[in-house]
Amino acid sequence: MKVTLERKNTEYLLEAKGASGIPVMIDNKGSEVVQGSSPMELILMGVGGCSAIDIISILKKQKQEIESYKVEVTGDRVEQDGSKPFKAIQVMVSLEGAIDAAKAQRAADLSFQKYCSVSKTFDSVVEITYHVILNGKAIS
Repeated sequence: MKVTLERKNTEYLLEAKGASGIPVMIDNKGSEVVQGSSPMELILMGVGGCSAIDIISILKKQKQEIESYKVEVTGDRVEQDGSKPFKAIQVMVSLEGAIDAAKAQRAADLSFQKYCSVSKTFDSVVEITYHVILNGKAIS
């Protein structure tokens, strides 16, 4: 796997591309006019996106009807030798549709405990917790 980044202005704006060639803009959140996501936001997006792909895939294979899928990912950071890495990440998965609650929970468990490569990358250094909301009701 390989990505490329190219500086797009005289400040911090970068255009990143992976194998698809689709650009993702990255910027310094302290810039006067922010034109992209920060690298730390991209990490949270990676956790949310990776788990979403897993959960949706698992539920589709089980013929569950997903009408809506939303995820909110929050990261808690800690000051450490001049940097601020994540110490904890919380994920809130919200599903709507004709979905069996046990299947939704199992899909989330499989994603975060087995399949999501992004979450697994951080397993040993960041506590990642997750909860599932199904049709407005917490199931975990």
